[in-house]
Amino acid sequence: MKKIAQFLIWLMGWKIEKNYPKDLKKCVIVVGPHTSNWDFFIGKLAFLYYGIKAKFLIKKEAFFFPFGYLLKAIGGVPVNRKQRSNITETAVKFFQEEKELFLVFTPEGTRSYNPNWKKGFYYIAMKTNVPIYICYMDYSRKIGGFYGEFKPSGDVGKDIETIKGILSQYKGKYPENGIY
Repeated sequence: MKKIAQFLIWLMGWKIEKNYPKDLKKCVIVVGPHTSNWDFFIGKLAFLYYGIKAKFLIKKEAFFFPFGYLLKAIGGVPVNRKQRSNITETAVKFFQEEKELFLVFTPEGTRSYNPNWKKGFYYIAMKTNVPIYICYMDYSRKIGGFYGEFKPSGDVGKDIETIKGILSQYKGKYPENGIY
């Protein structure tokens, strides 16, 4: 799969940087900016290229036959979004049960402009004591990859602003929809 992903990335004119945490077994991954449905496709190819079996949370309503089988096959995990605490607790449970887990979040929560990020990724990382890694996609240069590890300070507001600041140097497919 790595070679196929590498070919498709090349075919689209993208480059994925090779700076990823090779020995890491568990982490929360924050990806941004998120302004297009293409972000998922390019991101999925990048994780295949890295050899990372990334998982992502999706509202359970999307898991209908036969689409649900496809979503699960590509790393989708159904969650009940109506119960906010359920999402955090579901993710914490996954981290406790799995030997290896890379859980991906787009904290903007939408492809439209949203200045208020969802903070669940932060609380999940804190409750499970796993690192947060920041990943980016820069459509202006057609490059993506791991920016690096982010160590939470415990001040969620300040830390979210720091992560936003890091991701502000990258441009989404539709930059006007980003929060930067």
